[in-house]
Amino acid sequence: MKTVIVGCGRVGAELASTFDKAGHEVIILDLTPRAFDRLPSTFKGTALRGDGTDEDILRRAGAEDADIFIAMTEGDNRNVLAAQLAQEALGAKRVIAKINDPVRAEAYADLGIAALCRTNLMADAVNTFLGLPASGRVGILPPTGSHPGGEHHDLAASAGPLVSADRPAPREASAAAGEGSGGQLSATTPSGQSAGPAGEV
Repeated sequence: MKTVIVGCGRVGAELASTFDKAGHEVIILDLTPRAFDRLPSTFKGTALRGDGTDEDILRRAGAEDADIFIAMTEGDNRNVLAAQLAQEALGAKRVIAKINDPVRAEAYADLGIAALCRTNLMADAVNTFLGLPASGRVGILPPTGSHPGGEHHDLAASAGPLVSADRPAPREASAAAGEGSGGQLSATTPSGQSAGPAGEV
């Protein structure tokens, strides 16, 4: 399965590692190269420096037709934009956006984007720890509607069996426009050796 994650923060890195261990083809993007330091040395996926809200960069990174697309940056707006691009322009099958604002999370779920709401998850965790009643708000809101012009993606649908494939060693690449040779993604191996365009490692 192809899994694309935008945002290599603590949670994004943890998810990338988990999916990688499960045999997924993992592509993770972040604007900050140091963010990839959070990935374990055993990570076999692809780490790309680039803007996950730029359709061209996502296409060049190989995000088209992803089985799973998760937007995990710190910005609700960036996550929504990346999720909409994945869903409507790139043909992603299952899309999740982290949206911290509970009201906006519900609104975007109504527009067909599954929303991970950290606020709801943390509030209920504290309430549970203190023996207080849960808020009744869910941590992941499934898509309940569709965005005009976009397809509704059913998160409950089976994603199929895990696919294990031999992949090249982990690499860090730049997906920023104009970098690399002829506007292609450029990659370096973990040892820092130049490997030319991404995919030629």
